[in-house]
Amino acid sequence: MKVLLLKDAKEDDSGQDPYIQELRLCGLEATLIPVLSFEFMSLPSLSEKLSHPEGFGGLIFTSPRAVEAVKLCLEKDNKTEAWEKSLKDRWNAKSVYVVGRATASLVNKIGLDAKGAGSGNAEKLAEYICSKPSSELPLLFPCGTIKGDTLPKMLKDKGIPMESMHVYQTIPHPGIQGSLESYYENQGIPASITFFSPSGLKYSLEYIQALSGSSFDQIKFIAIGPSTTRAMAAKGLPVSCTAESPTPQALAAGIRNVLKPNNCC
Repeated sequence: MKVLLLKDAKEDDSGQDPYIQELRLCGLEATLIPVLSFEFMSLPSLSEKLSHPEGFGGLIFTSPRAVEAVKLCLEKDNKTEAWEKSLKDRWNAKSVYVVGRATASLVNKIGLDAKGAGSGNAEKLAEYICSKPSSELPLLFPCGTIKGDTLPKMLKDKGIPMESMHVYQTIPHPGIQGSLESYYENQGIPASITFFSPSGLKYSLEYIQALSGSSFDQIKFIAIGPSTTRAMAAKGLPVSCTAESPTPQALAAGIRNVLKPNNCC
């Protein structure tokens, strides 16, 4: 049974995308199509803030791109040596909060200790942060221009100071239409389609509706998390399942429940 995931490929230690691997174990043939691209911005300003951990109570990362922005700052401004010598330890003396295992893994790779990785979405991370002792200094929150309001609002309501800054913007992947047309031509109608973000939904839904035609209602639509579920509902799209957490295992379990193929694990 064929399923479509609207995300870019990320290789693990085995050189394969973990979502592809996990779904294969369930007898599902998954295809990945990237629907988003990212442009970084305000990196000089971020670099300056990273050089002064004494001005902040810690860091918040809710996406891999925000971590990539930090890595770019270190590389572009020749800060890698200073980071290894003292800056990363000074940040590690504070709290570094993250959403999800994938983001936590990238945070670990730049030498930071991630907290809250088990929280699968911004709301759960906000609850986790609110349960911890807070500093009078603001938490630095590098994020995209399209960020949800849940985390900032929950922290504000609890009196936890935070300074957010836009370090990347989301744009449509230039190959969306061509990739989807090629998929439908060669693979046919997928049994399910998983959306990984509200932006991914926004940029791809029109093409999917056109290509699916009268078979559109046969497709099971899956969301990776609650913000994507809300965006799908706002578009009038039936949500067959929301993954319990943004992980390959949780998504595979959700798709397995929805499709219940005979050859699934």
